[in-house]
Amino acid sequence: MDRLWSQDHPVAVREVLEDLQRERTLAYTTVMTVMDNLRRKGVLKREKDGRAYLYSAAVTREQHTAAFMGEVLAGSDTTTTLLHFLDQMPRAEVARLRQALDEQLKDGRGADQ
Repeated sequence: MDRLWSQDHPVAVREVLEDLQRERTLAYTTVMTVMDNLRRKGVLKREKDGRAYLYSAAVTREQHTAAFMGEVLAGSDTTTTLLHFLDQMPRAEVARLRQALDEQLKDGRGADQ
């Protein structure tokens, strides 16, 4: 996903493969299968370009991270888990989070609204 989030245009499997092969050897079919699985899960979208497909991110990195965090929190005591998470955050990040939450509440926005 990092490869697709860093692009400003849709990319072919071959382009992702060439980029990944700078670090390790992978088969074209492996990259194609992973990208198609991500498309079926709604994380990538694709468009036909001749005989090939071009892929792009269907969600932002932040949207994906938030959805992942939601899945993780669903399997635990949310309040306790979030408190442990806050304990690990730098004070400046906690302050930014507090400010964002205050703005959300002030605007009447939230998941249960």
